[in-house]
Amino acid sequence: MDLRKLVLLHSNDMHGDFFAEKQHDKMVGGLSLLSGYINSVRTKSPNTVFVVSGDMLQGSILDTEYRGISTIDLMNLLKPDVVTLGNHEMDYGLSHLLFLERCAKFPVINANLMIKPTGTRLFKSHHIMELNGIRILFIGIITEDILHLTPSDPILSTFVNVQEAALEVEKICNNYHSIDIDLTVLLTHVGYENDIELAKLLSPDLGVDIIIGGHSHTFLDKPTKVNNILIAQAGVGTDFIGRFDLVINMDTNSIHEYEWNLVPITDETCQQDKLLKHLLLNYTEQIENKYDKMLCRMKSSLKHPNRYEETQAGNMFADILKSSTGVDLFILGSGSLRKENLPEIVTLKELKEFYPYDDKIYALKITGSDLKEMITGFWDLYYRQLTHEFYQYSEGFQVVFDFSTGDVLDIFLNGNPIVADKVYTIGLQNFHFLNMEKNFGISIERVSKIREPKCVCTSAIQVFEEFFSNNNDLGGNVVGRILQLNHNLQES
Repeated sequence: MDLRKLVLLHSNDMHGDFFAEKQHDKMVGGLSLLSGYINSVRTKSPNTVFVVSGDMLQGSILDTEYRGISTIDLMNLLKPDVVTLGNHEMDYGLSHLLFLERCAKFPVINANLMIKPTGTRLFKSHHIMELNGIRILFIGIITEDILHLTPSDPILSTFVNVQEAALEVEKICNNYHSIDIDLTVLLTHVGYENDIELAKLLSPDLGVDIIIGGHSHTFLDKPTKVNNILIAQAGVGTDFIGRFDLVINMDTNSIHEYEWNLVPITDETCQQDKLLKHLLLNYTEQIENKYDKMLCRMKSSLKHPNRYEETQAGNMFADILKSSTGVDLFILGSGSLRKENLPEIVTLKELKEFYPYDDKIYALKITGSDLKEMITGFWDLYYRQLTHEFYQYSEGFQVVFDFSTGDVLDIFLNGNPIVADKVYTIGLQNFHFLNMEKNFGISIERVSKIREPKCVCTSAIQVFEEFFSNNNDLGGNVVGRILQLNHNLQES
């Protein structure tokens, strides 16, 4: 029996998590420690592959300032063997993404991003590499369900759903297994639940062995096995890296045995990559003067520990946008606040890293009945786990949701129930406005009946910068705008 060892390291959703942070007297995460770990594994185990399943970009001021070029420079020093695209790779536009791919010194694969008129793929669908005689086929997948999360170019299209993605995987496997592939790995950016669905749809005869996923930021205790396919993901950021220690049966082109670990990246176990650290410092020095100016000092830091609950920061940021736009209610995407804490001393750098995805703001005039349908529509999708979104509400709003039944029990605005035929003005970020039907179950056409939705702000980050620059001694509280009754029933 011909058995050969292979180490497969994997990351996903790194989101500009470039710098180590101090936690319990040790430094955790960051690219220099991550690179040090990868380099040490490559030294000890020459048969090592490192892959990334999307969303390298966004989340850091270094990334936004240089429109991803800095991230690609840093990734070039990490030397991934292959990466696939996530939705945030599209944030700077299609043409810029194609430029970034030219800057990358590693293969970027995606099987299903296409030009609409011709159906031409924009990227190589797959990558085959050979290591110690082991031939590995990598296929990159993203679906329209995920691509809708970012503004996309009108000439860009992709598969509508996981079912069509499965057919494309089948096509690629059928065309390239003829060259005696020993291991087939899907690099996906569709979310953990969709990875499970995709695995169910794939015929065992295709020989897909592993799905390395992204997008849902899922931490696992062990890989999930579905249809004899191992599914793994490494959470979010650079605090951890996934590691498969594989033994490949070359006679049957299959995994003979495996061990998987979610490896913590700390200075106790990893040596820093000094070259990468030096490049990070160079980029940091170039932007320090521009972004380190202090905006204000608050009473205390603002917490955002969990995007799926009301938070101090969520309340304040929703209130700021409500006040600046003059709407009756602002509904803020909870995921647009990307860190767990906005510190007491607010600098422009801290603000932009806390709220990295700048966006336009739209105001909608809708009836009370449509507003109730929006709110109940979201909570129904949330209860049935059909959305990864969550929302923070501005001052004066309260929703009471029962997890035991999935029902919205009460909705109040300024202490009063919503009146069906009254007209309310609602504020939304452009991203959430464009995805109303997806996340609220109500169409843009429906909320355009009274008045065409109006762009009332072209840059939310400018509103936040102005507010913090002109206010001090700020504080924030969780006051019961979202009451999730019987929450533990959903978690059990």
